[in-house]
Amino acid sequence: MSGEAPQKAIDTLNRFRASANGNDQLKSHVVPLRGEDDIRQACWQLDGPLSGWNGYLNRFDGYAHSGNALAGVYRAAQAAGVRFYLGERGAVDEIVYVSTLQGEKSSGIRTKDGKFHPSSLVIVAAGGAVSRLVPEIGKKVVAKSWSVAHVHLTDEETSALRGIPVTYARDLGFLFEPDPQTNLLKICPMGGGYVNTDPVTGVSHAPRSLEESAFVPEHDERQMRKLLAQTLPALANRPLVKKSLCWFADTDDSDFIIDFVPGTSSSVVLLSGDSGHGFKMFPIFGSWVSDFLQAGQQREARWKWKHAGPNESKGNWGGDVSWRLGVSKELSEIRPVLSKL
Repeated sequence: MSGEAPQKAIDTLNRFRASANGNDQLKSHVVPLRGEDDIRQACWQLDGPLSGWNGYLNRFDGYAHSGNALAGVYRAAQAAGVRFYLGERGAVDEIVYVSTLQGEKSSGIRTKDGKFHPSSLVIVAAGGAVSRLVPEIGKKVVAKSWSVAHVHLTDEETSALRGIPVTYARDLGFLFEPDPQTNLLKICPMGGGYVNTDPVTGVSHAPRSLEESAFVPEHDERQMRKLLAQTLPALANRPLVKKSLCWFADTDDSDFIIDFVPGTSSSVVLLSGDSGHGFKMFPIFGSWVSDFLQAGQQREARWKWKHAGPNESKGNWGGDVSWRLGVSKELSEIRPVLSKL
């Protein structure tokens, strides 16, 4: 974290470091960073002032290239017999229900091209769009977004930054190793995020088009440039490209929902609530789903269907989450900034 970090960021850092040091697999890999000299020793490429920065380096940690990972999973799933419907043919419009003596039960889904796809079990893993398909979840899961942008590097700059650790200042944001195929360095600022609340239902939905999210607010751009100025100052004034808001499904406890939707006779499963950290759980999340389906019920209390909680009335918990800083804002509040970018 930076030297200007508020107490909440300091408390979060200390809590996370204590958790890592308390894990037998991790503790030998955790290296304290007590200032800029330690940081430069761990990563010589970070040549900014790093004023007051401190934290830790987890040598057991790292990052995965999400695009390559998803492409690999797609190919493996196809080889295993999974059939994919992409584009308009695969855009789900609704879950179809029929009435039975036991109550409502799903009979399948209907896609936007009007075709009905029968199924005895429907699994909904729709990210920030989940409430459009499962409105029963109400405000217990909201569509939220954070900003993301990139700096386009030269081949030499990309080569020099190969292998850098994920650099995460909780009060500013994070960046990590550039993609060697595109020469793009990804940067994400941290904050309370953005919601898009329907004034009628009070539920936040992800915008229906990518164009509506193809920008970042001025405040976030300043924060990203501040992060670069502290870490990689040669890039601080470079143009930011591929700017967008990245939408995800958020819960007030930052935990998942892996459970049957109540009132559907165990015919609809909801997988949601990634809260912005779903991808890193990707390798093990499937096993949690498999265990749940084999058991026929969710035995892990924290992953059960979320009933009414203290934050449901507002559906906008922003900085109430222990590890986040800032207050969530409405998309409508930041849209006017788009004309200035």
